[in-house]
Formats: sequence, structure tokens, C-alpha cells
Amino acid sequence: MLRRTKILATLGPATDKPGVLEGLFAAGVDVVRMNFSHGSAQDHIDRANKVREISKKTGRRVGILCDLQGPKIRIARFKNTKVWLEEGQDFYLDINLGEHDGDETQVGITYKPLAEEVKPGSRLLLDDGRIVMDVVETDGKRIHCKVVVGGTLSNNKGINLLGGGLSAAALTEKDKEDIKTIGKIQADFVAISFPRSGADLEEGRRLIEAEGCNAAIVAKVERAEAMEVIDEIILASDGIMVARGDLGVEIGDARLPAAQKHLITRSRQLKRFVITATQMMESMIENPIPTRAEVFDVANAIVDGTDAIMLSAETASGKYPVKTVEAMVRICKETEKQPSVRSSSHRVDEKFKRIDEGIAMSSMYLANHTDIAGIAALTESGSTPLWMSRISSGIPIFAFSRNEDTLNRVTIYRGVFPVPFQFDSVDKIEINRNIINKLKDRGHAKKGDQYIITKGDLDGQPGGTNSMKVVIVGEGLTP
Repeated sequence: MLRRTKILATLGPATDKPGVLEGLFAAGVDVVRMNFSHGSAQDHIDRANKVREISKKTGRRVGILCDLQGPKIRIARFKNTKVWLEEGQDFYLDINLGEHDGDETQVGITYKPLAEEVKPGSRLLLDDGRIVMDVVETDGKRIHCKVVVGGTLSNNKGINLLGGGLSAAALTEKDKEDIKTIGKIQADFVAISFPRSGADLEEGRRLIEAEGCNAAIVAKVERAEAMEVIDEIILASDGIMVARGDLGVEIGDARLPAAQKHLITRSRQLKRFVITATQMMESMIENPIPTRAEVFDVANAIVDGTDAIMLSAETASGKYPVKTVEAMVRICKETEKQPSVRSSSHRVDEKFKRIDEGIAMSSMYLANHTDIAGIAALTESGSTPLWMSRISSGIPIFAFSRNEDTLNRVTIYRGVFPVPFQFDSVDKIEINRNIINKLKDRGHAKKGDQYIITKGDLDGQPGGTNSMKVVIVGEGLTP
């Protein structure tokens, strides 16, 4: 059984070790992530080159996602690297304090406007919510806080405002410099952190395209206010990432499960892909097997309909990067056997605005209600297989394309598998025969299998899919 849910693995020091990246390919990684919060430009370029080298050598196509840091709001540093804060004590966040002068009573902050944007009663969550403080007062330079939940606070930890509302721009000067590196890498996907509106994503797309890069834009949903304009954000992107770390801190843990389900459902309804991220297998940073809670977390995201599930520190710096991917693959395959994951009522009552979209939906309806082994979609832009993949199904969708960008992009679509294909003939019967032979060579088709083939009359024209044909392997098409 082909695994439909895609797996993203973050690269880092652990994957730089000899043989580890090759092991991730063999284990089943579909897309690699480069976290621009860490590492140099050359680190990212070298890793991208290594990914493409292994991909070419193995014949396994793996996409590259570059993740911009965005406006991470952090405290500065302590004289002794960390302090212990007691519940009920006073603590100050001071924009004028030296970068290394923090102590048990105060610390500097990297985001200077914070002192003007909070007010008495605001709740600040530090270190992903492990430390909680309430604002007592502020004079625009120094924030007087009362510690609500204490503990150890160390250098450079992040700060979130419960409920959101901070004005920091989504794209920082660092991000703009990093986009130049992304242009050199020619990334397949670029994730924009902390967007507040569709305009943030449109600005990012303009900057990326100016570097000659045609990457798909991924909106990382991390801010509470993003949830208020979520349709605008989804529509301005090619896909979203449910970034459960900062989002959970800003909206509160109790609201996060419902938010995740809504984001996955709404993205699929609006014909965008969706990645579920953060702490999915975090215990495997140190341990060779996941917790039962992590198994359920991954399975629930798959049942909800996510296109992809993402690993962060588990593969970037963990002890067992390859074992972690292997564990995820096992969970995916077992979960995808459940009938509820293979059925759909997606858009059954809607009219389609485009012929190619109607062909895509019709193909999936036919596939889900007859004995179809798979779908072969000839595509230039990748739109047809994307629309097909919005419908829950157990039917594999093979995206046949000569466009390298398209082949890389579909690596993240649920249930879609890229197949390089050159149109060497205008004869439709010969094209169909070549498609089926390609599937047979890959072990995906055998005599008697029924396949749906979709394509356009004008080969090479984006948006031109206008035909659907059912063929039977071995009956007039192939030996």
C-alpha cells in the first residue's frame, strides 16, 4: 500500500552525520525542511545540494522547504545564562538593559516596541508558556511584571502575548536577506512565519519571485489574530502550516485541538495543502520509540485530513532521526487503512467554476465508487492532482509531468506521487500506453487493473485538462 500522508523532516546537525540523510530517504521522507532560525546561508546551500544529489542518485524525489525565522520576540541574556523565578515575585523586562546583563530581577528584550504594546493586565508567556507573567505597569521602556508561574528561565527564550496583538512585521530584515539564499537554493516551498494578513504572504511571494524562485508559499499559522482572518491567509498562500507551538501559547492549549481541526478542514475546502507541525514525536529526540500519546497525535492529524506531518528537533538534533521517520511511516500506513480516512463528501453540492476542476472531481467520484487501481493525471501546473487530493480516498494519484517545479511541489500533496514524463507523441493511444508502461515499470499496475487517465487536448497548456478516460491494463494498451 502506498502511503498517502507525506512526512517532512527538518535538517540539522543530526542529519549532517554520514549516512543519516541517505537513511531518511530510505525511510520515506517526502520533503526536507531547512530552519532559517539556525545555521548559516552556506549551511543551507550545502544541505540543499546534498538533498538534490541523493535524490538524483536514488531516483527518489524529495521537496525542499525553507522556513523563514520571522519576528521571533525574545528576552536577551543573563549574566549566568539562567535564573530561577519564584511565583509571586516582581520581574522587569527592560528595553534599555544590556544584552548580557539579566539577573533574578530583570532582563533585556529584543523587541523594543513590546513595552508600548502591552498594558496592565496583559499576560506574557515565556519559553513556550513554561513561565507566565502578568503585566503590572509599563512606562514604555520598562515592563513591571508579576510572576504567575515560575521556574527556570534561560537565555534568548521567546515571548508571546496571550491573545496576540503584537505589531511585529511578518518579514524581518533577516528574512529578506535569507530570501536571497532561498533564491540560490531554488526551494520548492517557503514558509512565512507569523503572518497577520494575506498582504504579508503577498509581500513574501513578491520578494521570492524577484529572486527567480517559483516556490509555493506556506503560511505558518502562529498568531491568535491570524485565526480571525484565516480564509484570507489561506487563500493568499499555496498551503498552510498548523504551527502548534506559538499558536497554542497565544490562543491557549485547550483551544488548540479544535483550531487544528478547523485549519485542516478549511484548507482542504479552499483547495490548499496543510502541514501539521510541532512536538509530534518529541520524545524521540531522546528515545527510540514514541509515546502512545504521540502515536495518537499523529494518527488524529491523519484522520483530520492533513497532507503532511512534520518533524523538527526529532530529526534536526535528535538521537534517532531515521527511527523517528520509520515510526511515523508505520503510524501513517496503519491509520490510512481506516474506512473513515478513505471516504469523503467534499463539495458534492457545489458547482465547479472550471472544466479541469470538474474533471478532477469527477475522476475522484468515479474512483471512489468503482474498482479503480489508481489515477494518472498528466499535469503542467499540478492543479488537477491537488484538487483530486482534497477528496479523501485510498486511491493513489500519480502526477505525470515534465515540469520539474510541478514534480517537486506535488511531493507535499496527500496521496499524490510525482512521475517524470516527457510527451514524446501526439498520438493519444500511444500516450496512454506509455503512461501505463511507466506505472508497470514502477510496480504500480498489473494486468486487469483499471486506471483513470486525465489530460488535456492541448498538451503543455496549464489548466487545459478536459478529458477523463478509463483504461484496463493489458486490454489494447499494453502487452
